[in-house]
Amino acid sequence: MFLRVLSFLIMLVFITSCDLFCPPKDKNTSDLDTIVDFSSVDTFPSFKTCDAIIDKQEKMDCFRTTIHQKVGAELQQHSFAVKDSINEMVYVDVIINSEGIFSLDTIQASVNLKKELPELDSLLKESVENLPKIYPANKRGIPVTTKYRLPIRIQLKE
Repeated sequence: MFLRVLSFLIMLVFITSCDLFCPPKDKNTSDLDTIVDFSSVDTFPSFKTCDAIIDKQEKMDCFRTTIHQKVGAELQQHSFAVKDSINEMVYVDVIINSEGIFSLDTIQASVNLKKELPELDSLLKESVENLPKIYPANKRGIPVTTKYRLPIRIQLKE
């Protein structure tokens, strides 16, 4: 009798032991590697002058400063004749593809500015297209296409 009870207990332990030691898998959890945040990048696009910077925020600031300087220098080569003084912001959306090539997406400007400077759109497009090829942004080590909004202040006097 004792041997039967002992065998039953040993068999019971072997049958239920896997369930006791292995926690049940939760079907609602997902692996962290499968969650990708598409609203940010690991490394920002970079001009050659900014490439040596390691800090993410400083690299982004260098990129923005450099692109503003290059577009501003291109626009300052042109002279504009206006009837009224202008002091407005223009928002230029620029796309940088995964090969580091710039293209103009959209330009947001007031109706007054478009009326006073009808050639501004074509000049901005030319300025963006004349930007040099850069190192594209990376997400998980893969070059990705990114979009940036550049605020440009237009100040002209009569």
